[in-house]
Amino acid sequence: MEGLIVKALSGFYYVKTDEGTVECRARGRFRLDGSSPLVGDRVVVSLDAQNRGRVDEILPRRNMFIRPAVANIDALVAVASVSEPETDPFLIDRVAATAERAGCEVIVCINKADTGDAGKLASIYDGTGYTVIVTSAAKGDGIDGLRRAIDGKICAFSGNSGVGKSSLLNALEPSLNLPTGEISEKLGRGRHTTRHVELFRVAGALVADTPGFGSFDVEQMPPIPKEELQFCFPEFKEYIGCCRFDDCAHIKEPDCAVRSAVEDGKIAPSRYQSYVRLYEIEAQRPTY
Repeated sequence: MEGLIVKALSGFYYVKTDEGTVECRARGRFRLDGSSPLVGDRVVVSLDAQNRGRVDEILPRRNMFIRPAVANIDALVAVASVSEPETDPFLIDRVAATAERAGCEVIVCINKADTGDAGKLASIYDGTGYTVIVTSAAKGDGIDGLRRAIDGKICAFSGNSGVGKSSLLNALEPSLNLPTGEISEKLGRGRHTTRHVELFRVAGALVADTPGFGSFDVEQMPPIPKEELQFCFPEFKEYIGCCRFDDCAHIKEPDCAVRSAVEDGKIAPSRYQSYVRLYEIEAQRPTY
């Protein structure tokens, strides 16, 4: 049978198939070749004579993440807030760059619009091609748009503490009844629960319980080679190859098409500043 791993816990994998959810162990060869199944993987499973499940094969992945351990994410929802706390655009840009490199759709959700001006933050992403949704979880504004944006997809919600991820998930799927302002026990992340990764049905989407996506510690995020960073900013792409130097880093070089686009207002200055900051971070990483 083929199916989708929806939960991983203590060496067991719970695979949703057309025949129902099957509790499985993984074949020993996965340990030998250094691979292991991840939540979000499409897999082939079989049953032994005692009707116990086994993961036999991992089907090709579209993408994978180590922190958190998930695969085949369709969309990453970068949740920001205009107040209490006000989100630094750099945090959105770092997560978006990671998603771009992994081939994920990026959805920027600007929450708490009832408490401040969301337009300024939203305008930064006008030229990116990202879906930008302005919401107020407290008042229900924008929730239908967010629901449509994630419908039918496997998603991860990312955002620093206090931006309202739990409130948004509650607004999308009231039956979740997640506590706000604290880690959710319902999502397996409570103080006294076993840590695991799981996909939960939220509206028409599957949303990963992904603590790693909630962390904006840049040093904890996977490195992006500095030469590849330019391709992780979609609004840069039409200017790449138009600079005087083929290996232009878009930092100090003369006749740089990207920097000219920033000066002409075609690329948001804060997006370019995030690129420079990330480039400098990656340039300082030790190489082995």
